[in-house]
This record gives sequence, structure tokens and C-alpha cells, in this order.
Amino acid sequence: QVPLVESGGGSVQPGGSLRLSCTASSESAYSGKCIAWFRQAPGKAREGVARIYTGSTESLIAAAVKGRFTVSQDPAAKTVYLQMNNLKREDTGMYYCAADGRAACWVPGNIIPSVFTDWGQGTQVTVSS
Repeated sequence: QVPLVESGGGSVQPGGSLRLSCTASSESAYSGKCIAWFRQAPGKAREGVARIYTGSTESLIAAAVKGRFTVSQDPAAKTVYLQMNNLKREDTGMYYCAADGRAACWVPGNIIPSVFTDWGQGTQVTVSS
């Protein structure tokens, strides 16, 4: 069973908005976890954009998207959201969510892919006119 499932991707014009969802398959896959969002454009490295600890409101938004992206959660739905506003062409890519233990949310600095062990299969975001 896939522990995390992403949804909400699609095509949007520059300046538009999308809300991505990352839903955990079980309580154990959600509760007390650090859940992060990453993106990867063709030919580029995977980049962390946001993370949130499901046991509190502790969260971090990467500098590259700060002011445009926000991360939130709905514990009852076992879901973490990535709200993306004022989208730009450079936001195009495959977006993944990933989870690990709560310590992953206390790694200083960037949101690092290698810290996270459970991954979803991704949802595509395309920003073009």
C-alpha cells in the first residue's frame, strides 16, 4: 500500500493558483510525522519547497517560494496541503510529498530529500500560457 498519495496537480496559466493534497493511507503514516513537499523539473535536482510537522503547527517554506506557497494540514483527513499562488513558469514540475519521523522537521536549513523515507508517486504541475 502506497503510504502517501498526491493529488491536485494540473495545468494553469502564470499567475494562477493550485492546491495540492498529500493524503496518508493510514494513521501511522500520518501521525507524528514530518511531511514535506518536493518538486522536480526535467533535468534538475529534486528541490524541497515546504515541510510541516503533523504533531503541531511547526512548518517551513523554502525561500524560493516564500510569499507564494503555504503548507497546512487537516488531521481528520490525514492530509497535508500545499497552496500555490501566483504560479510562475519555473514552478513547472512533478510535485512529490514525502514523510519521515518528526526529527526531519528539525533539520536546519534546506528541506533535504535524502532525509525522507516514504514517498508518494507525484502529481504534475504545468504553468504555461
